[in-house]
Amino acid sequence: MKRRHFLSVFGTASLAAMTSATHAAGAPAAREFYELRQYTLQSEEQRKGLDAFLRDAAIPAVNRLGIRPVGVFYPDQGFSPVYVLVPHRTPESHATLMDRLAQDAEFMARGAAYLDAPSSAPAYQRMETWLMVAFAGMPRMETPVRSPGRVFQLRIYESPSEKTGLKKIEMFNDAGEIQIFREVGLNPVFFGQTLAGGKMPNLTYMLAFESIEAQKAAWKKFGGHPLWQKISKMPEYADKAILSGITNLPLIAADYSQV
Repeated sequence: MKRRHFLSVFGTASLAAMTSATHAAGAPAAREFYELRQYTLQSEEQRKGLDAFLRDAAIPAVNRLGIRPVGVFYPDQGFSPVYVLVPHRTPESHATLMDRLAQDAEFMARGAAYLDAPSSAPAYQRMETWLMVAFAGMPRMETPVRSPGRVFQLRIYESPSEKTGLKKIEMFNDAGEIQIFREVGLNPVFFGQTLAGGKMPNLTYMLAFESIEAQKAAWKKFGGHPLWQKISKMPEYADKAILSGITNLPLIAADYSQV
């Protein structure tokens, strides 16, 4: 891809993040990219159709391309929106995914009801997507909890500028916040810096727990952790300086989710 096109699409800051992430491609520390899709649905019928498409067509097809694990998540209440999390080794994998799927005859056949849905009966109301690059401090997606009753949190931290956004990422990578998460049972699935999508600049991460009770206990431990007590009092990491908004989404996994 030409440099001018990269700059026009992703911007200089995003290009720097992508270059850094792929510089050591193939090495253990190479950072993944994440596509997070949000499907807004209008009915349970649409949700059933989306489930059938993801379970029977899309996830098996992307797995055949070597892309796994794929996560599918519902809100803890209601049927919409549905979130789909797809990891990629490179940004090119994300950019070419639909073209590659279109060459898969089994995918096209099994997904026909969704792919050919008419405007009078659409498969969903709207789909939005975010592209993220993994943090250096957690370069790969993990599946830390696999129990059937597991619960998740998807959290989005917005910052007032690109500079302050990088400062919040530093807080996780370098100041020790990811380490604290692991020690107290805030089991991370991924941490991502958003390169393209809404609410930018932001970082987005997901946590997994055995239960709601485990989630509450872990956050309580986090608040009392000595290292957190130290870094949370550092002026350079004060929320009022580097954050402008926090979104917290409680989620549950679909029974066919691979995360």
